[in-house]
Amino acid sequence: MEYPRLGRSGLRVSRLIYGNWLTHASQVEADAAEACVRAALEAGITTFDTADTYANTEAEKVLGRALAGERREGLVIATKCYWPIRPDGAPQDQAGPNDHGLSRKHVTEALHGSLRRLGTDYVDLFQLHRYDHDTPLEETMEALADLVHAGKVHYVGVSEWTADQLRRGHALARELRIPFVSNQPQYNLLWRVIEPEVVPACAELGLGQIVWSPLAQGVLTGKYRPGRPAPEGSRATDTHGGQSMMQHLLKDELLEKVARLRELAEEAGMPLHHLALQWVVQQPTITSAIVGASRPEQVTDNVRALEVELDEDLLARVDEVLGDSVKRDPSLTRSPQRIAEFG
Repeated sequence: MEYPRLGRSGLRVSRLIYGNWLTHASQVEADAAEACVRAALEAGITTFDTADTYANTEAEKVLGRALAGERREGLVIATKCYWPIRPDGAPQDQAGPNDHGLSRKHVTEALHGSLRRLGTDYVDLFQLHRYDHDTPLEETMEALADLVHAGKVHYVGVSEWTADQLRRGHALARELRIPFVSNQPQYNLLWRVIEPEVVPACAELGLGQIVWSPLAQGVLTGKYRPGRPAPEGSRATDTHGGQSMMQHLLKDELLEKVARLRELAEEAGMPLHHLALQWVVQQPTITSAIVGASRPEQVTDNVRALEVELDEDLLARVDEVLGDSVKRDPSLTRSPQRIAEFG
């Protein structure tokens, strides 16, 4: 395991980060989730990514219990806020008017809630899960500055912001003297929309890229086959969120190309998911990739992807197979105009 610095900061994160979106308290029971976290620690993963919205705060609780007893200084714990959080037991559409967004009220209360659930006095990285068009950016960044200066947050970052939004946020962070160090975008062989604008902006600003969905929700494992139903128990059959997130990836035309990628990977002596993961982490602009798991052996197996080598010929053949199936349009990096649409 390598531990690169996050952007231009002094914070070192593991090359693979363990994340619990769509798994803990959703697809995976608590005992299995804790076993996955244990496997991650044993494999050298020191960085853990979660968010208050995952399983409506339950994922943070599971992660907090799984990490209890670990030496806190040896961990990097990252969480996020923005999306609606509803009171315990309330229906999905009954979040309160201030239970979402990036107002001073919600950012402050969200962080304190995350600290309680995670069982820690501080988080190493607190990220804004999307850009809030309804709240002045100055208000959001000043709230973050207060949390940093109070010692409750060490570093701040964002997720799925455009290049212009990143530049505006970074300028305010410099004025407020807080360490704005990371961007968390979606990025994989099929989804490269950050390359034209976001990647150059992050390089200019000194932001590290912690990317999510490096395996395209599992599609780049090759387990979804054209013309066949999704495997039982897979993310595509998860009615708690995975199924709806994956529909655009389960088209036969795309799955046929992924099947050809699988053949290329096997010819090169590796499984497809190792090829896909290594492709992401070897990009010079990427700091780390977030991986999830429903079983401990998946964690161990994903770490082995760091050992494979991809030569230029293989990379060229991969791009040839995928062709115009790769999404590159930078306008696809966006936040909802009105969060109420998602409440």
